[in-house]
Amino acid sequence: MGTDTKSDTALTKSNISSVLRYDLPASLVVFLVAVPLSLGIAIASGAPLVAGLIAGVVGGVVAGFLGGSVVQVSGPAAGLSLVVADLVMTYGWRATCMITLLAGALQLLLGVFRVARSALAVSPAVVHGMLAGVGVVIALSQLHVVLGGSPQRSAIENLIELPQQIIDNHNHAVFVGLLTITVLVASTRLPQQLRIIPAPLTALLAASVTAWAFDWDVTRIDLSKSLSEWASPVWPQGDWHGIIAAVMLVALLAGVESLLCSVATDKLHDGKRSDLDKELTAQGVANMVTGALGGLPVAGVIVRSTANVRAGARSRWSTIMHGFWILVFAVFLGWTITLIPMEALAALLVFIGIQMVNMGHLRNLRGHGEIPVYVITMAGVVLLGLAEGVLLGLILAALLALRRLTWVTVQVTPEPDGHWRVLIGGSLTFLGVPTLTSQLHSIPAGAAVELDLNIDFMDNAAFEAVHAWRHEHERGGGTVDIDEIHDEWYAMAASGARMFPAKTPPRAPDRWWLPWSHRRYSRASENSLVPAQHVPAEDARAAPDLLAGAREFHRRTAPLIRPLMHEMARKQDPSHLFITCADSRLVPNLITASGPGDLFTVRNIGNLVPRKGSAHSDDSVAAAIEYATNVLSVRTITVCGHSGCGAMAALLSGGEKTVEGSALSRWLRHGHHSLAQFVTTESDGADDGPLDRLCRVNVTQQLENLRTYPQVDERFRSGDLELVGAYFDISTARVHILQSPPISAGPP
Repeated sequence: MGTDTKSDTALTKSNISSVLRYDLPASLVVFLVAVPLSLGIAIASGAPLVAGLIAGVVGGVVAGFLGGSVVQVSGPAAGLSLVVADLVMTYGWRATCMITLLAGALQLLLGVFRVARSALAVSPAVVHGMLAGVGVVIALSQLHVVLGGSPQRSAIENLIELPQQIIDNHNHAVFVGLLTITVLVASTRLPQQLRIIPAPLTALLAASVTAWAFDWDVTRIDLSKSLSEWASPVWPQGDWHGIIAAVMLVALLAGVESLLCSVATDKLHDGKRSDLDKELTAQGVANMVTGALGGLPVAGVIVRSTANVRAGARSRWSTIMHGFWILVFAVFLGWTITLIPMEALAALLVFIGIQMVNMGHLRNLRGHGEIPVYVITMAGVVLLGLAEGVLLGLILAALLALRRLTWVTVQVTPEPDGHWRVLIGGSLTFLGVPTLTSQLHSIPAGAAVELDLNIDFMDNAAFEAVHAWRHEHERGGGTVDIDEIHDEWYAMAASGARMFPAKTPPRAPDRWWLPWSHRRYSRASENSLVPAQHVPAEDARAAPDLLAGAREFHRRTAPLIRPLMHEMARKQDPSHLFITCADSRLVPNLITASGPGDLFTVRNIGNLVPRKGSAHSDDSVAAAIEYATNVLSVRTITVCGHSGCGAMAALLSGGEKTVEGSALSRWLRHGHHSLAQFVTTESDGADDGPLDRLCRVNVTQQLENLRTYPQVDERFRSGDLELVGAYFDISTARVHILQSPPISAGPP
């Protein structure tokens, strides 16, 4: 696809083959889809049939040539049929053409000022609800034509008259309509490779041929009457307020539908993305041209655009050529339209109307809580009218958005130690004050309260409510400690400082895995994290970082994991015995993304496993191995080493870094087997020097040491226990899995 309109439409040697191979066949497919749809939408709009064909030509050639989407197809849209029908009844067809022309000029102006993105602010629930409502109205009105009658003035009247229409009419028109719908339904259920001819064309051909073969009494399309109604536009007569409203309605509905279609079409292909401002400008020019020529308003249409993409279109030439084929058809084969029964076109519109109530949109909207907007908009369009339904939908969408923006959650929880925890989240405004005060006043007098404010906005009414409750509670002998997790709205208001002018974006919370030195809170403010009476003063002086972390755990994490910890309070069932170094930089749960109850952990200097029966055995490690394998029945034992290990550095230095006879020197004797294996091991290029190679060798040696324990070796040989070597590279924060010992090998 080209980078701009000029390159997209210039037929160079490099793209002629692509156009002939991909775009030409796609244009024929879209043409076959567009002709029956254009005729049907013209009928639904109360416009001359030729107006639908004109809109198809202009939408393909003009909008296709100038548009910002290279694969979107524009033409008469079913979503605009109710508006056009109402305009035709109010002002007449020629005046409606002038309204279309003026709407195009407004679209052109909006595109020049690059406001296309603003149209996407309209809730999709409103747009989809509007289209669904239009679909219901079209289906109800055209169903009367299928049954051999005439549509009523409103959807309600059509619905009321429908039973009588079904009872009274049993003529050939019903057979034609049922045949058309049957073929449409059957065609959509065929495999994609069997849909050689588009379903609408297949249905109309089947209905026309059958009606001709059996000489059924059906209503034929009178193309000569349509041509006589075709004339140049005239200025509408009437209230200028109504005319301006009509121009704005056509411009906005056609523009929004086109832009949403562009966005949806972009999801169907991997080529160049749409330029929405350029697309809106092209739609404006196309509507000016179609209005001047006496055609229907045009907009981007998802049905034709989807057909275009699925047919393999690669450039805008497919859209342009499809418009040209419609023109050729209208000039040279227009007489064939007279063979199509009017009831068949009505049945096609019934089918299209039903398809506009898209259940897929409902499923998408359900997860976002926007189904009420969809339903109200659709009901409003059906019962009241298009403009009224859209207005109701927009109002409801705005109210729901306001409700979400001002939604506040208040959680009041008594803690086991007697104090109360209150968490307030969301936007704290006057709308949430009743809920807020009700929850706060449920706290008993005299209680110690920890109040967490996780809010992004606080207005004056909410501040006054919290501040008044706090003073009242403290006068009753209680204590209130306020911690503002987000911006300090309460603190600033209490100090009389200037408040933030608007809502603020969320600030990144303290990461639980950060070292204490990297946390946002400072030692000077640690005592504000929790009420002073919960922490003895001497403890606070002794270990401020540790206690600050414990306070943070109690406040942030404990409430989340308390149900889980309660379940495992009486029994542990870990799947892994994890043997690793005591190095402070290595955190087992962090590097394995494990939680409580997953790892039975042993940590020592050098992640060493003393061999069974060694002269300087270590009962603590042996006891952990026995307990893990015999009692806990772990399924995996992992030995995890790390880069830059101080114990391995001491071994490599020959004991220069340790004091002879010290506990450390005696402990490191358990690493002599690793040192011996290191001496006989050549570098494979994966290590970063002798120390790094020794750290890796040590892991595999400790796995061999594990095999000296009979219960480990027995379960390992039977396949009930897996031995894994892991290596944590500190500088890159990556965990590497080293080769595990083969089961066939015996214990060392």
